[in-house]
Amino acid sequence: MAKAAIILTAAPAVAGDIAALQSIGFSDDGSVYAFEEYGIQDGSGFPYSNIYVIDTVKDAYLPGTPIRIRLDDENAGLSDARRAAMDKAQPLIARYALGDNPGSLVAFNPVSEVGVEKHELRYLEYPADPIFGKPYALKLETFFATPTGHCIDMVDALIAFRLKMTEKDGTPADELVYEDKSVPASRGCTVGYRLGGAVTYSPLGEAIVHMALVNVLSLGFEGNDGRWIAVPVRP
Repeated sequence: MAKAAIILTAAPAVAGDIAALQSIGFSDDGSVYAFEEYGIQDGSGFPYSNIYVIDTVKDAYLPGTPIRIRLDDENAGLSDARRAAMDKAQPLIARYALGDNPGSLVAFNPVSEVGVEKHELRYLEYPADPIFGKPYALKLETFFATPTGHCIDMVDALIAFRLKMTEKDGTPADELVYEDKSVPASRGCTVGYRLGGAVTYSPLGEAIVHMALVNVLSLGFEGNDGRWIAVPVRP
């Protein structure tokens, strides 16, 4: 695999940019989920905010999304980019009442977390104390894919992934949830992934929905950049 060099100095160094994530919420019936990723773009220093609105049944973005805002202005603040993205997304947020059904962040595993398995998550469906219910577990596996576009000259191979459920309501499982057929150009030149979190939502009278939050790592200007995708899981 081709490698990007990272220069280490005594002072803290910027090495790519890892987008922050903000879960927005679900439609009443759990068929739609939205989240925001945001940050300061590595290299340019421009603020950005991307909002993803997902059909959790078809595992596809709703028409007109993702909403991507980058303010190519060195005087613009991150809050300006986030406000612009949220304003553009507001009709969808209102139509599906996404702000009324936030769901629960039941697991979070950022790239800064140490001493944990980056490709596995084990969690309960509901945040409660004392706890109730039995655990669920997800495992991410990577494999090689053929580079396309400008990535042909950047890496020997792209990294693709599959997602499996390995524990279901406390019982061992081996269920394929998702597998890449190819690596979308929107992910960039992928070098790895991290199973970054899980959000759950229990619609009234419907089966609970899990969203696996996957941190996509790709070659950036000064290191690897991190962006987010959400994979629907219906155990």
